[in-house]
Amino acid sequence: MELDRIDKLMEKYFEATTTVAEEDVLRDYFLNEKVAPHLEQYIPLFQFFSRAKEEQFTKQVPLKPRKKHFKWLSVAAVAVLVFGIYFGKNYQEKREAEYAYQQTKKALTLLAENFSRGTEKVAYLNEFEVTKQKIYNNN
Repeated sequence: MELDRIDKLMEKYFEATTTVAEEDVLRDYFLNEKVAPHLEQYIPLFQFFSRAKEEQFTKQVPLKPRKKHFKWLSVAAVAVLVFGIYFGKNYQEKREAEYAYQQTKKALTLLAENFSRGTEKVAYLNEFEVTKQKIYNNN
């Protein structure tokens, strides 16, 4: 009867549905020397759990004060801020200069096109003057 109960508890244990009291029953059973032959393979598992339950960490964990971290954090924040302002301003000036260059280039291109048209008109006037001189010289 006891063996059937242990088998059922083992099934529940591997399905992760046992209570703490049922796990205590299993641990007590496997720590005894009278274990059924088909369950002997689980003895090391429960022995490990009982030994692990008694283990304690005995070393001291050094705690460092947090004040120094805040000090360096503020220094880093100021450095990032200054870096961002300096290079942000430099970047903005470059963008403005590039925009001014593009606008000047556009204006000069427009001026060159109009100047070329004006030169064509002057050439036409010059031809008109030459023709006029020929007419007046022949008379």
